[in-house]
Amino acid sequence: MARSETMPVLTSELAIEILGKTLEELQTPQNVKKLDEAKDNVGNEMLKMMQFLFPIVMQVQMDVIKEFGFPGGRDGIIKFAQMLRSLEREDAEVARLNALIKAYYLPPVSVNTGESPAEERASS
Repeated sequence: MARSETMPVLTSELAIEILGKTLEELQTPQNVKKLDEAKDNVGNEMLKMMQFLFPIVMQVQMDVIKEFGFPGGRDGIIKFAQMLRSLEREDAEVARLNALIKAYYLPPVSVNTGESPAEERASS
């Protein structure tokens, strides 16, 4: 198997390291500039956020995971995301860091209280 086809074992520790590095990279001046420019164009529209912000964040994450031995490109990021999803269920820190990354390309969502909008109005 060629080096580009090998897949590292994703432990919680490695996931935390990768997610932390991704967050650091997202804060570099050039990425902040790219993200700010994209945010100015999309407002709070989910479709536009996915169209303009998501690719920037995914490119940064693809570059980071390559440094840790994951395959580059679409296949690598998909496999990484699948492994990450499993770890999120077991490790609160992995889930927290991944949520911080998702916040770059997903608009804030209101928390569902379990009440219907009419019930919420009546209780307030």
